[in-house]
Amino acid sequence: MGQCGVISSKTVLVFLNLFFWAAAGILCYIGAYVFITYDDYDHFFEDIYTFIPAMVIVAVGTLLFVIGFIGCCATIRESRCGLVTVFSAVLLLVFATEVVVVVLGYIYRAKVEAVVNHSIQKVYNEYKGTNTDAPSRAVDYVQRQLHCCGIHNYSDWMNTHWFIESKNNSVPVSCCKPIISNCTGTLMRPGDLYPEGCEVLVVKKLKDIMLYVILAALTFAAIQMLGLLCACVVLCRRGHDPDYELLVSTGIDA
Repeated sequence: MGQCGVISSKTVLVFLNLFFWAAAGILCYIGAYVFITYDDYDHFFEDIYTFIPAMVIVAVGTLLFVIGFIGCCATIRESRCGLVTVFSAVLLLVFATEVVVVVLGYIYRAKVEAVVNHSIQKVYNEYKGTNTDAPSRAVDYVQRQLHCCGIHNYSDWMNTHWFIESKNNSVPVSCCKPIISNCTGTLMRPGDLYPEGCEVLVVKKLKDIMLYVILAALTFAAIQMLGLLCACVVLCRRGHDPDYELLVSTGIDA
């Protein structure tokens, strides 16, 4: 009798636990990415509650790592009670993640435009044109990264305190297109400047980040549910047949 491939139920469960560890790492990475990205735009979006979905994702990732560790220990010790407890916790975690992150994500995604509209004028009015000033660094960073100038367009700079006080009829050099050499930001050469305003682009960037969080939560909830179903199949078959040890056996020749 020959046997080409055998996968034990214990091996399947170990791989599922390793999958939960991988999911935990990816979710923590996503949460960290959101924190870092929002930090670059925090002057334009001062609502700290926006961080809640990212915080939930990091918390879920951490809990998944713990559950994966407990699951591995229970699998190695062949503790059926431990396995049932672990994967039941995963089921609750999946639904909690999907409900909390998705709902909060949609709530705060809808608030992005209103909050940015409220804060962006204040940030531009606080611009001083120095690297030591936080609002100035934030404005210059956004204009360079998003290729924009002013709130709606470059003419908005004419209403700022910095423009009035400088009296040089120019906007910050961060408004200059990178392909233009020796650009000084003068309004005498508007073709050298980015034509689009920053408000729309900042709103779009923040909404895209929140959508990324929502989609990540939904995707991992679906994937983890598939893993949970696989685990349940293994546990149920072991429960009905104590002598059952092989999940898949292929290529058996008499």
